[in-house]
Amino acid sequence: MAKPLPTLSRRRLLRGMLSAAAVMALPAGALAQASGPLTRELPGTGVALPRVGLGSWITFNVGDDPVLLEACTAVMAAFFAAGGRLIDSSPMYGSSQATIGHALKHLEAVERVYAADKVWTSSPAEGPAQIEASRREWGVPRFDMLQIHNLLGWEGHLETLQAMKAAGEVRHLGITTSHGRRHDEVERIMRRAPLDSVQLTYNIVDREAEQRLLPLARERGIGVIANRPFQQKRLIRRLADKPLPPWAAEIEATTWAQFILKYIISHPAITCAIPATTQVEHVRENLAAAREPLPDDAMRRRMADYVRGL
Repeated sequence: MAKPLPTLSRRRLLRGMLSAAAVMALPAGALAQASGPLTRELPGTGVALPRVGLGSWITFNVGDDPVLLEACTAVMAAFFAAGGRLIDSSPMYGSSQATIGHALKHLEAVERVYAADKVWTSSPAEGPAQIEASRREWGVPRFDMLQIHNLLGWEGHLETLQAMKAAGEVRHLGITTSHGRRHDEVERIMRRAPLDSVQLTYNIVDREAEQRLLPLARERGIGVIANRPFQQKRLIRRLADKPLPPWAAEIEATTWAQFILKYIISHPAITCAIPATTQVEHVRENLAAAREPLPDDAMRRRMADYVRGL
């Protein structure tokens, strides 16, 4: 029997509900008034995406609990208010797709989102039906990006996604991996397949992708979405009692989350990072990291060395 997907407790999502309520009280026009984050073009597409997006693994798997759905809707409202666009999900993520759909409908934000989802089945023949079911959960007319989740059945699914792209049923396509797994296979696919994007794990301590995959992405004109920027909070917890270096002020990083995100999104191959969160204040903190100044190469080396020494 498959292991049940993790879900979020009410206690965790109800933290910060006062600030969430404040966001939900904003007039609709306020969503367009905030100054936006830095963007980067998805190579070769003409589409510029904010460098910080929003993940949904675990955090949005809340079932039909009305209180938790309201909290997730507040998170998405804060995300859009701060200039966010790309939201990433998967049929693997329990009820997360339905949660996103609920929020998009409530916020009347279907036109604001860059919808990135995945196909996740070993049978390529089942892919189209799964994709359509996911689309209905989101409530979007089409996905902006479809990715082959963890390379499962990738050759057959790639044919499906290429046909959908040619028919105008999806704008962009890609593949995903996580936890640093299967990088050799990812590299082979990047060299031979017409991809718009690859999603992989990359942060200030998980840096294997810097060796081959990130340079290859630049060479091939493939966008990169960085998942697990905080190692599912473990990295933030590990650093929580350590001081930020005084020179973090030079890049206007006031928290460890911003320090880490600025490291990630300053890499020239990274299109965006997709931290997941249950907290309105964390959404604002994360999107605020996608602003100048960003570290240059020398500062990036200094940042990585500092964290390595802690």
